[in-house]
Amino acid sequence: MKPNSNARYRVVVVGGGISGLAAAHRLLERASQLHQSVDVELFEASQRLGGVIHTIKKQGFLLEGGPDSFISEKPWGLNLCQRLGLKSHLIGTQQSHRRSFIVHRGKLVPTPEGFHLIAPSQFLPFVRTPIMSALGKLRMAADLVLPRRKNLSIETDESLANFVRRRLGQEALDRLAQPMVGGIYTSDPEKLSLRATFPSFLEMEQQHRSLLLGMWRSRAAYKRSPAQRASGPRYGLFLSFDDGMQQLVERLQEKLSSSSLHLNSEVISLRQEPHTQQWLIQLRTGCRFTADAVCLALPSHQSATLLQALAPRLAEKLRSVEYTSTATVNLAYSTDDIPSNMAGFGFLVPAIERYSVLACSFSHLKFPGRAPKNGALLRAFLGGALQPEKLDYDDQGMIELVRKNLQDLLGIMRKPLLTWVDRHPKAMAQYGVGHLDQVEQLDAELLNWPQLKLAGNGFTGVGIPDCIRRAEQCADQLLSQLEP
Repeated sequence: MKPNSNARYRVVVVGGGISGLAAAHRLLERASQLHQSVDVELFEASQRLGGVIHTIKKQGFLLEGGPDSFISEKPWGLNLCQRLGLKSHLIGTQQSHRRSFIVHRGKLVPTPEGFHLIAPSQFLPFVRTPIMSALGKLRMAADLVLPRRKNLSIETDESLANFVRRRLGQEALDRLAQPMVGGIYTSDPEKLSLRATFPSFLEMEQQHRSLLLGMWRSRAAYKRSPAQRASGPRYGLFLSFDDGMQQLVERLQEKLSSSSLHLNSEVISLRQEPHTQQWLIQLRTGCRFTADAVCLALPSHQSATLLQALAPRLAEKLRSVEYTSTATVNLAYSTDDIPSNMAGFGFLVPAIERYSVLACSFSHLKFPGRAPKNGALLRAFLGGALQPEKLDYDDQGMIELVRKNLQDLLGIMRKPLLTWVDRHPKAMAQYGVGHLDQVEQLDAELLNWPQLKLAGNGFTGVGIPDCIRRAEQCADQLLSQLEP
């Protein structure tokens, strides 16, 4: 876009989740900085904004239906919060309970101190943990002498399961890597791309040959921050908002004109006028709009449906990105009804343990302000690539599945004070082996439509900061393409 142009443009954003909101905000933010006249219209098929981000309050409890935090290590989420004036509302995890557990033979066992995703950065805590057998630990130690994979390069991809099995053994995959990675991607590690999800481990093998050596040599960097010394994930890097994740959605909504936000407005048709290059958008209600540029901020399979007639090859590539469905179940209790030994942020469940829940957060211990005094809030996760059948239950059936697991694992016998089930059908993108090559091909195909961009979690990251980054890049690219 040329500076100080008198032309006025309309950009349509389809999808009102975090990607769509971030794209719409960035379009207005950058247009203002460039002194350009841009109108943004956002269409959301449902009756609310935020997508999987969904916060409600009941009886003094703050319940999160989707993500309860984002990671500050990836700067794009934090940067947006600062530009929105939300910095004073950011909160970190509570320091008093910074540890997590892994279920091992029906018991909660603390994650070894210094364990990071698939490998330990400290020797003694790992040697002492009962999570792994002696033979399993010996097999992991073999990583110290195993050679690099032949023909290894930064472009090499393999499944995370194959990588862990190759370097650390099957038991390390089953007992540690699968539940930890599953807690992030709700995925099947046999299909998950290492290069698209954890390229640092591939780089570590390249640089150090041994994954364990690489972890231990990096320990000094981890120890520079006290937050790094907590077991499991680096909890000091996780941020939320004092009034819940919905606060981010609401602030973005405030920055957009109410007349530009269209709820209950499902887009069913998208085409481009060949002579004028104008985009023609039709809603299920029958309303029609024109636009100079379009950003589809949708799950890839939904974008594929809209683009099928216009760009069948692009639509086919979009459909190749698989998605899984998940659900969260919040259960609130009195602290008198739960065991006193729940001194941590929650637990992960390996698939080989055969429980219904994938993981459970102790929300009242993880972040301040999530429960009233003498209240406890637990948040369980179900579904994903390995247990899709759990989502066939109705809400009450799902609650009973979770209660049975909490009774077995935590000894909680009482009925909860309140419950809330939030479902996310086909919402979590699965990055299969070769995913980054697919994205490169998608972006190359998109060059045929310069005024069309694709945002969402199906491309370059599933976390909130990743989605914000992709959305803002799409917005900047669209503005650069609009010429008077």
